[in-house]
Amino acid sequence: MSTLSFESLSVNDDGCTSQTQKHSVRDEQDTDEDSDEKDELKSVAEVYLQACSMVGVVPVSYFIRNLDSRTMTLSHHGLGPLGCKALAIALVSDMRINVLELADTHILAEGAKCVVEMLRVNLTIEHLDLSNNNLKSAGAECVGKMLQDNISIKSMKLSGNGFIDDDAKFFADALSINHRIKELDLSHNEFCGRGGEHLGQLLANNEGLELLDLSWNHLRMKGAVAFCATLKVNTTLKHLDLSWNGFGNEGALALGEALKFNSTLVYLDLTNNRLTNEGVGMLCRGLEANDSLRVLLLAYNSLTVEGALALINVVKNTPRSALEEINICNVLVNENFVQLLELICLEHPSLDVEYGGVGGSIAKKPPQRPNPMKVIQDYLDQRKLRLWDFFRNIDKDGTMQVPVSDFRKAVQQSSIPLDRYQIEELIEKLDRDRTGIVDYRGLADTRKQMMRDHRRQLKKVESRQKKEKQKSDRILKTFQSAVEAVTPHGSMVMSPGGTKEDSGGPQPFSATPLSSWHHLVMSNSSRYSVTHLSSDPDHQPGLTLRRPTSSPAIRSYSQPNLQDDSPRSAGAKSISAQGVRSDPETSHSKISPTANYLTRSRPALGSKHNEPKTKKVKKKKIIKKRVGKDSQKPSQATK
Repeated sequence: MSTLSFESLSVNDDGCTSQTQKHSVRDEQDTDEDSDEKDELKSVAEVYLQACSMVGVVPVSYFIRNLDSRTMTLSHHGLGPLGCKALAIALVSDMRINVLELADTHILAEGAKCVVEMLRVNLTIEHLDLSNNNLKSAGAECVGKMLQDNISIKSMKLSGNGFIDDDAKFFADALSINHRIKELDLSHNEFCGRGGEHLGQLLANNEGLELLDLSWNHLRMKGAVAFCATLKVNTTLKHLDLSWNGFGNEGALALGEALKFNSTLVYLDLTNNRLTNEGVGMLCRGLEANDSLRVLLLAYNSLTVEGALALINVVKNTPRSALEEINICNVLVNENFVQLLELICLEHPSLDVEYGGVGGSIAKKPPQRPNPMKVIQDYLDQRKLRLWDFFRNIDKDGTMQVPVSDFRKAVQQSSIPLDRYQIEELIEKLDRDRTGIVDYRGLADTRKQMMRDHRRQLKKVESRQKKEKQKSDRILKTFQSAVEAVTPHGSMVMSPGGTKEDSGGPQPFSATPLSSWHHLVMSNSSRYSVTHLSSDPDHQPGLTLRRPTSSPAIRSYSQPNLQDDSPRSAGAKSISAQGVRSDPETSHSKISPTANYLTRSRPALGSKHNEPKTKKVKKKKIIKKRVGKDSQKPSQATK
């Protein structure tokens, strides 16, 4: 009935209108945008009400009242799968809303499928929020397939949907194709070590993502090393949130290595990642070579004044450092830190360090005292004395037992370099039963035992240091293997006129889950060529994505074709030192006897001064034989 009433407005009162008058009325209707928008909104509202009636749900009045808004916020409205279906039916024809927020609406995977179907037609929605909807693996697969084809979504929030490791692969596969999405929120999920590998592939293959939120996951050490390896090769990511992931110092080591090469990351959040002063020191090694990072958040880690001093010393000692904000809000610093920070701020006025307050202190390590038995032994050896010579002045009876007080007094009055603590330690060893009598008959045995204990303690320290070094080396090796897996040498163009490295042999990988990346080749990855798509947000809906063909001339836009694989360049192969072309086509082709004579004799004659003597003799013999055979053939033909 509404269409009839609108049509009746274009007719005159007399009921007879000329053709020109009809055209003028239509032009006026086309230019009247307000009425068109009202008609459009009214039609969307009617479709929504009919859809709600069809699926049997109560309409959301907020949606109808705010149809004229660019942002549609329906978070916490409890739509459910059916309510989401009705909403999707209405949004198919809506061309105004570009921000759709459906967080915590309990749409589940069924509702996500309806949203995905709607996005196949609706190309105006650019920002989508599906957080806290319990999508699980089915929803992750559905959303991943949608992202492979969608060209309108620029930012997406998928926080708190119960995604697991295997679900990360859906997003990695999707974003290796879709380079238009700029922001992705995958926080508060359940990604672990394998999930870190898949997310690392996401960063390695994507060339458009600028913001990634992975906070409140379970990446831990393995996932951190796998993920951080891709930061070394990524050139687009600017904002990265890795807070509450439990990286540990091992993850800080890998991240520090990545920061040495990354030149695009501006914001890094490492809040509550179980970092200690040692881990911050590893991170600082990367910050010393980084000139792009501006914001570093390290709150709620196990840092003390030493870690805080290491951070600000990086800014002090690195003139090209871009750090402007450091958050260590739970760390108590001391007066030396505050004074040093004031001096640094004179040179870097934009630096802002948030700390917990003044009241911290640097823990003083107890002084390392030498073993008292070793001190006594060295004293006796220097003077060529025996134990009896030392004790005979206080042991008049020769019983080899003296009171503790006499023993203490004799040692203090002697020139043996022992302090009070060492003397008491020695007495405790010699008088284990606390009888007040020192029996120095067992002094030699006690000395041997203490020396054994000392050597055992040294071995423990050396073993611990060796294990820590091996662990660091293993992490760095795994990190490097992950980097090589993400950017294999066989697919890297070394120079415009250079040659590619041989990728035929097996690549060395450590025995970790990262070895699953062995067959990942960036030049042959499942990317789409989107060079024909403009970066303008006002894109054309009719444009489609095409997969790169197998032709060597057509490659992914992310990797320029620096080598010419045309037949012309293929013929210009390099000639080896022996004068033989390396082109397999020419080396294996059968040619005429005369051509064979020419191609084989000339390089050998021209290489007299360049080859060893042994090779010269052999080649001359071969040439003579060949010349003889070839010279006989024409004579036989004349006969």
